[in-house]
Amino acid sequence: MGVKRDFNRLVHYGPQTMAQPIESDPTIAPGPQGAPGGDTTHFGYRTVAEAEKAGMVREVFDAVAPKYDLMNDLMSAGIHRLWKGAMIDWLAPRAGQSIVDVASGTGDIAFRMLERMGAAALPVTICDINAEMLNVGRNRAIDKGRLDGINWICGNAEALPFPDMSFDACTIAFGLRNVTHIDQAIAEARRVLKPGGRWMCLEFSKVLVPMLDKLYDAYSFRALPWLGGVVAGDREAYRYLAESIRRFPDQKNLASRMEAAGFAQVKVRNLSGGIAAVHSGWRI
Repeated sequence: MGVKRDFNRLVHYGPQTMAQPIESDPTIAPGPQGAPGGDTTHFGYRTVAEAEKAGMVREVFDAVAPKYDLMNDLMSAGIHRLWKGAMIDWLAPRAGQSIVDVASGTGDIAFRMLERMGAAALPVTICDINAEMLNVGRNRAIDKGRLDGINWICGNAEALPFPDMSFDACTIAFGLRNVTHIDQAIAEARRVLKPGGRWMCLEFSKVLVPMLDKLYDAYSFRALPWLGGVVAGDREAYRYLAESIRRFPDQKNLASRMEAAGFAQVKVRNLSGGIAAVHSGWRI
């Protein structure tokens, strides 16, 4: 979309620099901005200027990064682990594949893929716009002895800092709803895939089971902000989480957007009655 990127200036964080904290890269290309005069988008239930959303999302995750993994376990009763496992089972990553996980947060998906692929696996690339989340993930990698298995890159899902056709697979888990331009992020995922490559998106979706939707709403808007305040010290961050889920496209809408971006053989699998869903598409 007219964004120029210098692929020779990627911010890689390998084992030799792990003692230094990861910082946001000022050379990261921004996503496409609205026209002068003020295009707007949503931030949860609030309407904000498009140019402001990425910074607001970054502030949310800066605030919750130290307790992010603990909160995921608490607010889902550990079920997020099953959802992530279901996506990886469907992807079935193999040793020798080049894989990038976008909006990767603390690297949970990458760790799981490395365990699945074994000792012969190529390093998994993780890319996240939030340096604080990457720092938490980097520290986890140190504890797990996984520094050699992950390439750490600070980058924007809407302007991925990789050349065309770089990867065999691209994943994003619980990150797509936070981008400003969903269609741009989907198009970028397709761009960096090799022909025959696969994109998979795990995201909260539309609950399909009668009555479960009402229980889920009550839990989301009452229990989640309270839990966020008590554990992470940030009630508003988890109010945003609940609101952002409700603003995200449902299963059919997201599948249509993938097809419009050029993905083929688009399929959807609902998890836990539609609380979450995995979307799969191929670059043919």
